[in-house]
Amino acid sequence: VQLQASGGGLVPAGGSLALSCAASGRTFSNYNLGWFRQAPGKEREFVATISRSGSSTYYADSVKGRFTISRDNAKNTVYLQMNSLKPVDTAVYFCAARIGSVVLSTRKGSYDFWGQGTEVTVSS
Repeated sequence: VQLQASGGGLVPAGGSLALSCAASGRTFSNYNLGWFRQAPGKEREFVATISRSGSSTYYADSVKGRFTISRDNAKNTVYLQMNSLKPVDTAVYFCAARIGSVVLSTRKGSYDFWGQGTEVTVSS
């Protein structure tokens, strides 16, 4: 599967941004999906994940209550709505797909396919 992330940009602190990730292929609903981010000089870290049906989600503590992950299987797209953004949220955001398991995972090594990333910059 190929993943294409979009929606990044420059936003002031306290603002909102919505990311999208469109996937190719006919088996999109078979994948658990996740969002990760990587700030300059840091490791790629988990942000959020969503189950195949969209009924289950899990978030990193740092974004819980501010970010919302969702998916539309009819459109082969996963979303990340980011509210109350902080400068520490500045990073390149990546979407990822995981096959072969119904278990949600926060480990980047568990994901099989990755998008190219979209850059988010939050100004103070």
